[in-house]
Amino acid sequence: MRKDFDPAAIAPFAFYRLLTATVVPRPIAWVSSTSESGVDNLAPHSFFTVASAAPPVLQFTSVGRKDTLRNVEATGEFVVNLAPEHLFEKINDTGTDFPAEHSEFDATGLAREPSVKVKPPRVAQSPVAFECELHSTVGFGTSTVVFGRVVHIAVDEQMLDGDHPMIERLRPLARLGRDEWGTVGEIKEISRIRFADWPGK
Repeated sequence: MRKDFDPAAIAPFAFYRLLTATVVPRPIAWVSSTSESGVDNLAPHSFFTVASAAPPVLQFTSVGRKDTLRNVEATGEFVVNLAPEHLFEKINDTGTDFPAEHSEFDATGLAREPSVKVKPPRVAQSPVAFECELHSTVGFGTSTVVFGRVVHIAVDEQMLDGDHPMIERLRPLARLGRDEWGTVGEIKEISRIRFADWPGK
């Protein structure tokens, strides 16, 4: 037997908790941005995915008007840094509601690395950085979806097998419900069957 939930009959935050506990695991966009006054911001956003492959576009959602969103709207640039398992506590720390004039890089002791094509810095300890220029935003109630065109990708060579990033080396974190986080765990591999080879067709 299932329990039914009507979003029109539930408080928004309660429904948010239901969504984030069931739409799992969610990759984390660890977004660095720079304010108009030059303050470097760094924050995790777990509503994140690829929006388009050609052209390459990433998307993340700002739930509420946070520093990241204001900076991206003002400057048109940001970096999505991969959130690796070994930086678990630092990533969580950058989710603290620091005032806009405080840099999360400085507060958490994370090192900056210059980007190639955008002004916001990359996280030096992150194995992958997607440098992005703002494509567009779309508002939904109190949330804003940010679309960024990827203009450069930098990958730590130690993460690569040839040109292929290896998941067991990247070790990305994921967000679950409540204060829960996930790691890669067991990796399963399977090839997709073409219809021409489908048995008994």
